[in-house]
Amino acid sequence: MPVCPFCNKGTNDYFLQSRRFAAIYNISPILPGHALIIPKEHKESLFELSDEEVAEFMILGRDVARLLTAVFETDAFNWAIQEREAAGQSVAHLHMHIVPRAMGDFVDPGAWYHELEKSASGDIDTFTRFRLSQVQLEELTMKMKMAALRLNINTMP
Repeated sequence: MPVCPFCNKGTNDYFLQSRRFAAIYNISPILPGHALIIPKEHKESLFELSDEEVAEFMILGRDVARLLTAVFETDAFNWAIQEREAAGQSVAHLHMHIVPRAMGDFVDPGAWYHELEKSASGDIDTFTRFRLSQVQLEELTMKMKMAALRLNINTMP
């Protein structure tokens, strides 16, 4: 059984977190600011979450979008959850993508889907896209942590 890359994440990798969920910067961002909301414990499906956990998951997503709004100077986002391989999920651990958008980032705002189709696998989680180095990932995570502190965005109870 392959090791889950999200189960290997810890507090140093999180830029924002709640009791059961964490926000991490995507190692292979489609656009700058591309973040992921993940359960801290291995869960593969939204159906495995209680109503309370779904609420916590979405609230953390909203807080991350609020943080991305400030850091990336935007108010537009794509939010995406893919469940199972048939839906394009390549890591079998529940995660929600939050991608900050800006006018002109693609000629057609809906082209983000076409850009995904140009990749080898055609999915949002493809391993063929550009990947950040570990140093870049750590720097971006620290930038997001510092911005969260400065903006007083803290979801921990």
